[in-house]
Amino acid sequence: TPGKDCTVLLDYSHTPDSLINILDTIREFCKGRIITVFGCGGDRDPDKRPKMGKAAGERSDYCIVTSDNPRTEDPFKIIDAILPGLKETGCEYTVIENRREAIRHALICAANDDVILLAGKGHEPYQEIGRVRHPFDEKIVVKELAEELFS
Repeated sequence: TPGKDCTVLLDYSHTPDSLINILDTIREFCKGRIITVFGCGGDRDPDKRPKMGKAAGERSDYCIVTSDNPRTEDPFKIIDAILPGLKETGCEYTVIENRREAIRHALICAANDDVILLAGKGHEPYQEIGRVRHPFDEKIVVKELAEELFS
């Protein structure tokens, strides 16, 4: 990240198992904290939401719970379903529904040697809200925010 010596990783992990696997891998090389930005998709798999919270909380030092393709669901209801699993772990967390603002917060909070994991979108260049796919490429968003914050 320009202006900060932290690492930002984008990954498509959107199931508890995939989140566990990527976070365990990050822990092997991370010298600082792991900051995980994640959410759950709307209109599918409501049972996995608390499991995602638990997986992230058990393996992260700080979590930022946000939107990830809420589709036709209220994003705050999705977030509310994630929180019980996360709270059970005792991990420090913040809720920032707007994904761009969640990424901004992660960049501001990160210190040298920290790793920020942006989980769930990976290769997807959009955020699906309602029935519309809005352009949202995390590679571009991170670059824009880093330039804005640190240059």
